[in-house]
Amino acid sequence: MGAQPNISEDLRMVGALKRDLLDRHPSDNALRKHPDVQVSRDTVGAWLRGDRFPQKVEPLLAVLAQIRAEAARRGLLDAPTDSTQDSTVAELLAPDRWHTSWQDEQRRRTQANQDAAQRQRAHSALQEDERRARQAALADRPRPVGSWSAQRLGVHPAIHTGPVREDGFVLPLYVPRPHDTELRAHLTAAAADGARPQMVVVRGASCTGKTRAAFEAVRAAVPADFDLLFPADADGLLAVLAADALGPCTVLWLNEAQDYLDGPKGEAVAAALLRRLDDLGPLIVVATLWPDHNRTLARRPNPGESDRHPKARDLLAQARYTYVPDSFTGHLEAVREAARDDNSLATAVQTGGVDLTQVLAAGPDLVEHYEHPAGEYGPYGRALISAAMDAHRLGVAGPLLLDFLQAAASGYLTNTERATARPDWFAEAMAYARTQVKATIRPLQEIPRPSGMGALPGVVRLADFLQQHGRRTRGTQVPPASFWHAATAHLTDPNDLVSLAHAAHWQLRYRHAAHLYCAAADGGNTHALLTLARLRKGAGDLEGAQRLARQAADAGNIDALTDLAWMREDAGDLEGAQRLARQAADAGNIDALTDLAWMREDAGDWEGAERFYRQAIDAGDTYALVALAGLRKNVGDWAGAERLAIQASDAGVADALVVLASLREEIGDRKGAEQLLRKAVDAGVFHAVIDLVELLKDAEDGEEAERLARRVASTRDSDALIDLAEELKGTGDRKGAEQLVLEAVHARYPRALRWLAESRMEPLEAYNRYGLDPEGTLAEPWEWPEPRIL
Repeated sequence: MGAQPNISEDLRMVGALKRDLLDRHPSDNALRKHPDVQVSRDTVGAWLRGDRFPQKVEPLLAVLAQIRAEAARRGLLDAPTDSTQDSTVAELLAPDRWHTSWQDEQRRRTQANQDAAQRQRAHSALQEDERRARQAALADRPRPVGSWSAQRLGVHPAIHTGPVREDGFVLPLYVPRPHDTELRAHLTAAAADGARPQMVVVRGASCTGKTRAAFEAVRAAVPADFDLLFPADADGLLAVLAADALGPCTVLWLNEAQDYLDGPKGEAVAAALLRRLDDLGPLIVVATLWPDHNRTLARRPNPGESDRHPKARDLLAQARYTYVPDSFTGHLEAVREAARDDNSLATAVQTGGVDLTQVLAAGPDLVEHYEHPAGEYGPYGRALISAAMDAHRLGVAGPLLLDFLQAAASGYLTNTERATARPDWFAEAMAYARTQVKATIRPLQEIPRPSGMGALPGVVRLADFLQQHGRRTRGTQVPPASFWHAATAHLTDPNDLVSLAHAAHWQLRYRHAAHLYCAAADGGNTHALLTLARLRKGAGDLEGAQRLARQAADAGNIDALTDLAWMREDAGDLEGAQRLARQAADAGNIDALTDLAWMREDAGDWEGAERFYRQAIDAGDTYALVALAGLRKNVGDWAGAERLAIQASDAGVADALVVLASLREEIGDRKGAEQLLRKAVDAGVFHAVIDLVELLKDAEDGEEAERLARRVASTRDSDALIDLAEELKGTGDRKGAEQLVLEAVHARYPRALRWLAESRMEPLEAYNRYGLDPEGTLAEPWEWPEPRIL
C-alpha cells in the first residue's frame, strides 16, 4: 500500500464499507456486544466515523474481525473498498495492518503529549521567571514558608522568667485547642493540588492567640515548597497584586487584616484580592481580625446609609472562619502538663486564671502599668496613653504622631500636674509610656520602616491589648478639648479627621466637629464637605448648606446631588429637586431613584412615584420594594402591597415584615400581625418594637408590652436605648422614653444626655445636672468655620 496509513481515514473507510457494501451490518449495537469490545454503541460509531481514537487496540480488532466476518459471509473480501481505491476489503481489514497502524498512532500521540507537556513546562517556567522578576522589583517579596519566624509574622512575645534567646523573643510551647484542628483542616484543603484560591480568617480578640494559632497552622499544614508573602501595608499589597506577583503555591499573610481593608485603600485592596481569588491556585490568604473590626467590615448598611465596605464584605463572605476563644476553659490540664517544661507557661498558670494568652502577652501588666502610674512622670505617661486610646477608639487607623500626643496630653492631667510639669516632661512621659512591661511589650511601640532598617520617626502605635482595654473602659468618656484641638492641628489623614469629626459631633462637640470636618475637606475629603453642608442645613443656614453641597457635588460626590435635591424640595422647587435627583441617579446613586419616588409621592403623583420605585427596584434597591408596597397599600391595592412586601422579605429586607403585619392587622388577624412584628423585632427593626408594643397595649396586655420593651433594650447598646426611646416618645409615651434614656445616662452616654437636654429642660441645666462639661455643646453658641478650599 506504500504510504503510511492514516488511522482516522482508514476507520472512516471501514465505516463507509459497512454502510455501503454491508448494508450497515453488523450494527454498532451488535458490534459492541462482543465480549472483547465492552464499549458503548456510540463509541463504536465514533470509531467508525474517525472521530475518536480507540484507547486500546484489542476492542478495535474485535470490531474489525466482526466486520471482516460479515464481508467474508457475503463473498466481498476480494472486492475493492471503493472506486477510488486499489486496495481490497481483505487488505483494509487485515489485523496486522490495524495492529501496526494503531501502535504508530499511539506512539505519535504519546510523543505529541510529551512535546505539549514540555512546552507547557517551558511556558510555566517562563511565567514563573517573569513573576520572580516582577517580585524582585517590589518592596515586599515572598520567601519560603519555613524562613519566616513567629516574631516576624506578628506573634506576641511571651513573658519569661529564665534564659531567653539572644534577641529576647520568647515563644512558649504551643497547646492546641479544638479550633486548631479546624484551622489546619482549612489550610490543608486549600493547599492541595488543584485547589482553588481560598481565604481563611482567624478571628479573635487581642492577645487571645489568633496570630500564634495561624502561625502554627501554616507550619503544620502548608507544604514546605510554598512561599509566604507578608506585605507591610495596603500600598505594598496593591503593588504586589497589580504586578501579578502573587503566584500559585503562596500564602498571603494579612495579620491584623483591618489595616489592609479598613482605610482609604481598603476597597481597592478587597477588589484586587477578589480578582486574585478567581485566578489560579492553590493560593491561601491567611487573615487575622478582631471581632469588632470584622463586624465593621461585614456589616450591611441600613437603608439610606452609605456603604463603606461593599468589596470587603464580599471578600469576607467567601472566607472560611476559625474563631479563637478568649480563654483556655476546659483545656487547663493540657496547659499544666506543658508548663512542666516551659517557664513562661508555668508563670501564666500560677495566676490561677483561664486567660492565659493575655497573661503570656503581659496584657494585665500593661493595664496595671497604665492605670496605676508610678514615679514622677507616670501620670504624664498615662496621659499620652489615654490620648492614644481615645484616638484609636474614635477612628484613627494609622500611626499616632508624637506631636499630636504631646499637644493632646494636657487635658488628661490635673491642674497641679500641668502647673508643676518640668521642661523635659514629654521626653520623660514618653520613656514611661515606652517602658517594656515584663520584658515583653511596650504600651507605645515604635513602628518599623516599610523597607530598610530602623523605626519610622515621629510616630508610635498603641499596643493591641491597650486598644481593646481603651474601648472597654473609655467607651463612654468624652475626650478633653485639648484632644480635639490637637487632632485639628496635627492630624492630616482625611479619613482619620472624618472619623474623629463624626465622633465629636456624636459626643456633642459641635465646634470641634466642624473644625475637623473643615480640615478633612481641606485634605480633599468630599464627604466632609457634604457633612458640613448638612450641619449648616440643620442650623438653618440653607444658603451656606447649598454652597458646600454644590462644592462637594462639583468635586464628584454624587450623594451631594441628592442632598441638593432635597434642599430644593424644601425650598418648594420640586422641578429643580427632581432634576438634581435625576442627575444623582444617572451618576450611579440608585438611592436617588427612591428619593425621586418620595418627591412624586409627596406631590400626590402616585403613578410617577411608582415609576421611580420600579426603576429603583430594577437597579437593585430592594428597600424600594418596601416603599412601593406602602404606596400600593395607601392606594387600596392590598394584594399588590402584600406581593411586594413578600418579595422584599424574601430578599432579606426585614422592614417588609412591618408592612405585612399592618396588612394582617387591617383584616383583623392580630395574631398573625403579632407574629410578623416579633420576627421583625428579632431582626433588629426598631420601629417594629413600637408597633408591637402598641398592638399589645391595644390588646390590654400592658405587662407584656413593658416586658418586651425591657427585653429589647437589655439586649442592645446605648444607641439602641435612645432609638427605642425616640420611638416611644413619638407614640406619646414620654415617661417610658425617659426611663429608657436614664439607663444610658447612668453610663454617662453623651447622646442620652443630649436627649434629656432637648426634651426635658434647658440644655445647660441638663449638662450641669448630669456632670457633662457643656464646652462645645448646645449650651455654647459658636460660629461656623469655613473650609479653606472655598
